[in-house]
Amino acid sequence: MAAVDDLQFQEFDDAENLLAANRDATTISIGDPSSNSQKQRRVTSATPREEDDDLLGHDDSDKTELLAGQKKSAPFWTFEYYQTFFDVETHQVLDRIKGSVLPWPGKNFVRLYIRSNPDLYGPFWICATLVFAIAISGNISNFLVHHGVPDYHYVPEFRKVTIAATAIYSYAWLVPLALWGFLMWRNSKVMNLVSYSFLEIVCVYGYSLFIYIPAAVLWIVPNETVRWISVVVAMCLSGSVLVMTFWPAVRDDHRKIAIATVSAIAALHVLLAVGCKEYFFDSREAENPKTDGAASLTEKIAPTMKNHSM
Repeated sequence: MAAVDDLQFQEFDDAENLLAANRDATTISIGDPSSNSQKQRRVTSATPREEDDDLLGHDDSDKTELLAGQKKSAPFWTFEYYQTFFDVETHQVLDRIKGSVLPWPGKNFVRLYIRSNPDLYGPFWICATLVFAIAISGNISNFLVHHGVPDYHYVPEFRKVTIAATAIYSYAWLVPLALWGFLMWRNSKVMNLVSYSFLEIVCVYGYSLFIYIPAAVLWIVPNETVRWISVVVAMCLSGSVLVMTFWPAVRDDHRKIAIATVSAIAALHVLLAVGCKEYFFDSREAENPKTDGAASLTEKIAPTMKNHSM
C-alpha cells in the first residue's frame, strides 16, 4: 500500500513554507523570455552596422509607422488630407533651413530634421521664393547691364517667372519622384537598403534649394567672378546635403550602381544651378553691354533707313 500511496498526486506547499523548511534550497525564477533578451541586447555592445542603422532612424521609422497606423487619415479628395502636409511649427522650419545651409558631416538630414514630421510647407514656399528671386534678380541685372546705353528702354520680362517656375518645380518634384521609384526598385533587389518615403525625399530637395535664394540676389552684381563664386558655394552646400542624405540609402548596393546614383543626383543639381545662372544672367551681356545696345540700336535704325531709300 505504501507504493500505491507514493504514486498518488500530492499537493505541494507554498514556496514560502518550503523555503522555511529548508533554508539551503536554491530557487530559480522563470521570467519573460522577451525581457531577458532585451536585457541581453542592452548589455551587448552595438556593432558599427547597428550604429549606422540608428543614425538612419530605423527604430524611429518603425514607431512613426505605428503611430501613423493609429491615426485616422482623411480621404485624399478632402482638404484635411492635404492640411496634414502643412502642419509644421515655425521652429521646425527654421531648424531645417539651418540644417540645409550648414550641413554637418556624419549627420543624416532626414534622421535629424525630417522623419519626425515631414512637411510640404517649407519646400513649397522655398521654391516659390526662389522663382521670384531668380526672375526679379534677372530683370534687375538686365537693367543694370544696359543702364546708360543710348535709346535702351527697359521692359520687364515676365516670361522669366514662368520659365523659372517650370524649371524649379519640375526639379523639386520630378527628380524626387524618379529617385523614390529607383530606391523602391533597388530595395526589392537588395533587401538591406534604406528606403525613404516620397514625402521625405521631396522635403530634402525642397529645403536644399534655400541656399540659392541669397545666391540669386548676389547674381545681380554685374561681375562674373562674384556670380560664379556664389554658384559654386551654393552648389557645394546644397549638394553635400543631398549626397550625405542619399549615400547611406544606396551604399549597400552594387558599388557601380551606388556611385552612378549619387553622381546622377549631383549632376542634376549642378545642371539646375548652372542652367539658371546662364539663362537668367547672361555673361555676354555683362561683358559687352554697349556692344549689345549698339547692335539693338542698329537693328532699329536699319528698317527705317531701308524705307527711306525706297
